[in-house]
Amino acid sequence: MKRRNFLTATGAAAVAASTVYAPNVIASNRRFRLEMVTSWPAALDNLYGTAEYFAKRIGEMTDGAVEVRTYPGGDQVGPLEVYGAVASGAFPCCHTAPYYYIGESPAHGFYTAIPFGLTLDEQNAWMRAGGGQELWDELNARDHLVAFPGGNTSAQTGGWFNKRIDSPDDLRGLRMRFPGHGGRVMAKAGVNIQQLPGGEVYTAMDRGALDAAEWVGPYDDKTLAMHEVAKYYYMPSWAEPSAMLGFYFNEDTWAEFPADIQSQIKACCYEADGWMAARYLATNPPALEELRDEHGVEVLDFPESVLEAFWEGAQEVHEEDMRDEMYATIYEQWDAFRKQVRGWNERTTYQYQSYLFNR
Repeated sequence: MKRRNFLTATGAAAVAASTVYAPNVIASNRRFRLEMVTSWPAALDNLYGTAEYFAKRIGEMTDGAVEVRTYPGGDQVGPLEVYGAVASGAFPCCHTAPYYYIGESPAHGFYTAIPFGLTLDEQNAWMRAGGGQELWDELNARDHLVAFPGGNTSAQTGGWFNKRIDSPDDLRGLRMRFPGHGGRVMAKAGVNIQQLPGGEVYTAMDRGALDAAEWVGPYDDKTLAMHEVAKYYYMPSWAEPSAMLGFYFNEDTWAEFPADIQSQIKACCYEADGWMAARYLATNPPALEELRDEHGVEVLDFPESVLEAFWEGAQEVHEEDMRDEMYATIYEQWDAFRKQVRGWNERTTYQYQSYLFNR
């Protein structure tokens, strides 16, 4: 595979003769320099900030043996092109949302969000203890990639609209930015879907090129000033009850790391994964209050008839995707896990929260 030489090792030859029987010493004298492209504007300090957090922590954890330079989306390659750049070997690693690449295989959706799919806790459990990572490894191997969870936004929102959505009829003909399988479901409801990176959403709304847009949630949406270009903010996110991101590494790059460096990188991926989730859960509630109370945003719930239309569209999308062999393989295992964990949550977390919310 042809790729740029982003890995450098210093001092290896000098120590090799004296450390033939001490491979850990050789590893500790190697220095790796990586360039990480991302899909995020630098202004989004939860999303791009997670890539920066990873870079900081892997430098600290390896005592400088691994240095990572991060790039905002569009700086080196387009925000939605980073997956291909790492798969081809043009860059060694990236931080992105797997569901941006459902055009490669709809199975990538399982590793960000599936409509009416897993919550944050459920996604984490599936990835770490329910077989999700192993299936992801199989999927990514087809494109010469190795990946680990790289953050989760937790529950997102339903999107910004410039008119009220009182029935499924109100969706027809809207021009909306909506990624992943959720966008395909919206298309089933008659919405004209456009795929835009986050840094372009505000401008498209401001110029009237879009009537609606879904991004992440209150904190990021406030940073993007979505309240200046749309009036109605809908809940809940039926399409993204959680949204996992990923750190991807070119497999040739990954193979050059000693085992201890691989373990440290993986640990930093999981640490960054938890860091992002905590950030969103801490920053979204006050941001929503500010949008509502200080900026006059109307925060509304989708009517049940609209959610039913989304549910029906999601089933159609699922049936289409079952023609993809990898999607069908992952779905069988994912669905069995989902049913089992929801049976547990129904008797525990759901009952507890229902009592609290109904008081």
